[in-house]
Amino acid sequence: MADTPSVTTVVVGDRLPWPEDSWAADDKGPFDSGSITISGSRQPCSIRKISALGVTVSSNLTPALGDIASVELATGQRAPGKVAWTGPNQLGVRFDDNIDVIALLNRKLVSQARERRTMPRLEVRGPVHIKCGGQFWTATLRNISARGLQVEADELPAIGAYVSPFVEGLNIPPGEVVWRRGRLAGIETMEELSWTSIIPWVRQMVKQAAA
Repeated sequence: MADTPSVTTVVVGDRLPWPEDSWAADDKGPFDSGSITISGSRQPCSIRKISALGVTVSSNLTPALGDIASVELATGQRAPGKVAWTGPNQLGVRFDDNIDVIALLNRKLVSQARERRTMPRLEVRGPVHIKCGGQFWTATLRNISARGLQVEADELPAIGAYVSPFVEGLNIPPGEVVWRRGRLAGIETMEELSWTSIIPWVRQMVKQAAA
């Protein structure tokens, strides 16, 4: 049986990766493993979300805001910073210097066995058009992974609906709406999105954001 893929989220864009939704803490993982050092105390942690600006980790440490910290990722990359956010069994570290998200994604992929390489969950913000039967919806793409995407809009197809999502520059297979929560919906694709197609798309998004 294949290992359950990590649900650690890589945030694309210059945004801090603090939780945006109260139910985000319900996501039980599995997450990428790492370690965090604060005031000389080093312990294992789980990497929940990471962006160019910072990282959110699960940890039992209870630091003060502003404490100097260092986070070591499973890829071996070490990122120093300061504690900028705390929550129940979670904390956020803002990096002293931005990290290269594309390089991080490449390291994560290379660290996987070639035959089992899977694109991690990416948090993005951009338009997505959804076709269901003869109807079209325009929504905001919130995150995307190898097997699906999360979208947000006032009106969306019902659970169980078969849909065709369209995102500029990315070929997404058709899928099924598998959950709804308020203005959010999750679409599971019928085929896995290839990391070889997602990486160029992410690189272009990063390039456009920096322009």
